[in-house]
Amino acid sequence: MSVFVDKDTRVLVQGITGRDGLFHALSMKEYGTEVAGGVTPGKGGQKVEGFPVFDSMEEAVRKTGANTSVIFVPERFASDAIVEAADAGVGLVVCITEGLPVKDMLQVVSYLERKGTKLIGPNCPGVISPGKSKVGILPGHIFREGNVGVVSRSGTLTYELVSHVTNAGLGQSTCVGIGGDPIIGSNFLDVLKMFAEDAETEAVVLVGEIGGSDEEEAARFIKDELGKPAVAFIAGRTAPKGKRMGHAGAIISGSSGTAEDKVAALSAAGIPVAAEPAEIAGLLKEKV
Repeated sequence: MSVFVDKDTRVLVQGITGRDGLFHALSMKEYGTEVAGGVTPGKGGQKVEGFPVFDSMEEAVRKTGANTSVIFVPERFASDAIVEAADAGVGLVVCITEGLPVKDMLQVVSYLERKGTKLIGPNCPGVISPGKSKVGILPGHIFREGNVGVVSRSGTLTYELVSHVTNAGLGQSTCVGIGGDPIIGSNFLDVLKMFAEDAETEAVVLVGEIGGSDEEEAARFIKDELGKPAVAFIAGRTAPKGKRMGHAGAIISGSSGTAEDKVAALSAAGIPVAAEPAEIAGLLKEKV
């Protein structure tokens, strides 16, 4: 069992004729992901690097049988692209694009819940189950098959942590970058619940950052319901209040969202928190 993606994942790239869309379509294909084609309105009937291009998601899904979409379109079109993918019947949408308007995303998330479509992102690196499939921009070569589930609000920081874990001889079951925008689809709790039910995941790494209260809620779930060992890292310990750090959601507002609060909540739940990324592998080895 895998979380979100597996060998049966069949992907359409929305925005495949753009620079980033095509680059990562080729990267996903090289990793072993089945990339069925892409969608760019007005460019249907073409082929780019062997990938068929369709005018709409409806046509693309109907002709290819794809079950997953990854979005590389500009932010002003991305909300509509997510809805179009859901309407076409795909079960999973991964939105790489960042900066989608909060008002739009509130409507999109509500709509996808009614449709039963899972969303990862926006502003995320995607998801990978090593040796099976990757959807997004994650560098596949740093991952190896194993039993550690990783869920993170960060992108490049996740790559560093995973590299340490891999170099320590531990592999990953699935790694999910949930995204750093204020409103996202799948959150920590959603992914942790999937890890709890996944027989291949025997331990969990949680990578959080300043802003919001998701890490505190995750700490409660890990303590009471996960049933598997977990370790964590929180980015932004030196961030000043009121200044956004990197992600749009990474901002301390008033007295909430501080790294200290998150570390305290995780520690109180019995979850070891690494002071530096390099410590994660050692903490994991003590748990598994």
